Amino acid sequence: MIVVTGANGLLGSYVVRKLIEAQLPFVAMRRKSSDISALSDINDTIQWVEGDVTDPDSLTEIFSKATGVIHTAAVVSYHRQDESLIKAINVEGTRNVVNVCLATGIKRLLHVSSVAAIGKEKDQQLIDETSKWIEGAIVSNYANSKYQAELEVWRGQEEGLSTVIVNPSVILAPTDWDKSSAQLFKYAWQERPFFTAGSFSAVDVRDVATAIVKLYSSSIEAERFILTGEPISYQDFFTQAAKHFGKKAPSILVNRGLIQVAARLEAIRSFLTGSRPLITKETAQLAGKNFTYSNAKIKKALALDFQSIENTIAWCCAEYRQKISLKK
Repeated sequence: MIVVTGANGLLGSYVVRKLIEAQLPFVAMRRKSSDISALSDINDTIQWVEGDVTDPDSLTEIFSKATGVIHTAAVVSYHRQDESLIKAINVEGTRNVVNVCLATGIKRLLHVSSVAAIGKEKDQQLIDETSKWIEGAIVSNYANSKYQAELEVWRGQEEGLSTVIVNPSVILAPTDWDKSSAQLFKYAWQERPFFTAGSFSAVDVRDVATAIVKLYSSSIEAERFILTGEPISYQDFFTQAAKHFGKKAPSILVNRGLIQVAARLEAIRSFLTGSRPLITKETAQLAGKNFTYSNAKIKKALALDFQSIENTIAWCCAEYRQKISLKK
């Protein structure tokens, strides 16, 4: 029996669907207050269990009846207000998962990390799994938390737990407008006029879920794998999404200097109004940069083909349009 943490989340919900397709027995873990609408169409076929990665006792009760764990639960945020939450869920939560796995005799742990946890040398053109974390480098709280979480998993491996780690790039999926990468699609739908230079690497959520289930079921251990499709510029992304939405694409290039000014102004607005900033210092630091990650290792290990970025954008936009039309 496999325990899926964060089963109601963006990635976790697709992992659940893939486990059902693969006919692998599992239980879906969620917090009591969690929204499970992402799986509403198959909710009756899922065995839900209530647990919290910040509560080791709840994990002990659930893990003691299982043989493996797929750990997807995490907080993805670049907001300073979430610093404590990021640490509690991503670092301390993963530490709890590892400790309880060891204590209850769990045989296998697949941990979902992020490319944010992989080091980047200055001017490095292609980043792969061998890239080292650079101590003292200026990184986001989120990136640091995912790196610290990986250290907990490697500790578990050393103490006898069979582990494997995946490092997805930006996961694209049709989900809530205000969650994670969905905000990129929301930006295109709203016909915002501005875009920044630079590019990012992205991956289809369906490909990530497929890789996770295949890796979990394999004999591979003590390894990590970057999961990514193709890099795409912000301008190309917004242009393609806007086309599928029937909207006007952003046409005004904003340089990094203006974005950093905007981030400072947003911080002031956020402080005065109590609302969340649209741009943060951490997201401003990413603007204009080009990060390209290699997927050669996972392709060799699993013979996995990734969806083209064009197909993924088209799929997501079609799903969003359908959701919007149903609300009318």
